[in-house]
Parts: sequence; C-alpha cells; structure tokens
Amino acid sequence: MPRLELLSDPAYLAFWRARHLCSVSTPRPDGTLHVTPMGIVLDPDAGRAWGITSRTSVKARNLMAAGAGAPVAVCQIDGRHWASLEGVAEVLGDEASVREAEERYAVRYKVPRPNPQRVALRITLNRVLGKAPEAS
Repeated sequence: MPRLELLSDPAYLAFWRARHLCSVSTPRPDGTLHVTPMGIVLDPDAGRAWGITSRTSVKARNLMAAGAGAPVAVCQIDGRHWASLEGVAEVLGDEASVREAEERYAVRYKVPRPNPQRVALRITLNRVLGKAPEAS
C-alpha cells in the first residue's frame, strides 16, 4: 500500500521545489546498490519523480538491466532536513518523455546542456518520507 501522505504537505513540497541535489540508489545486477548524485524533480500530483541522465550512465544501465519496475530510492538532505522518495523506475528514451523530464529539470535546476544520449528516469512513487523545514 503506497505511503504518499507527505505529497499534500506544503512544507514537504516546498523542500522539493528548492534547489537540492539528491542521491539516487539503483540496484546493480549483483544485487548491491549503486549510489550517485542526481537532480530529481517531484511531480506530487501524479505521484511521480523525474530525472535526466545519459543512457550510458551506470544508473541507467542498472535500471535497464533490472527491467520494468526496478526499485529506486532518492534522498535529498539540507542540514537536519531531509526528504526521500521510494518507488519503481523506468528509463524512457522516447522524445516526449525526455522533453518532459528536461522541462521539469530546467524549472528546479537549470536548462540542461544538449545530450543526444539523454534518457528520462521516471519514478512511480510508493513511499515518501522526510523532515522538511516548516513552511514560511
């Protein structure tokens, strides 16, 4: 059963709109975890998160090797405040998905540099956790 209550918390959502890099954990083929920094954007209305990466990155290769529904965890930290997302990830290479991920990324971070190998990482959330600063 998904635990997504924090997606309606204004303080939690504000923390996800602020610019923070995240760590993303993906499963390697041998079952161990690969952890790497990444920009992730939360889409609370859809219960999803988005990122962009190169199709040749380790995280993308791990997720593609795991197949549809690979587990992934994302965490961002700022001092004593933190927020994490857990769900299942898909690596999408179609133009519409990549464009959507790039547009979302540009709002939270910056316009990404061109990359012909770019893919979108779309995470369907099943749990969100965290301790965000109080909304002001």
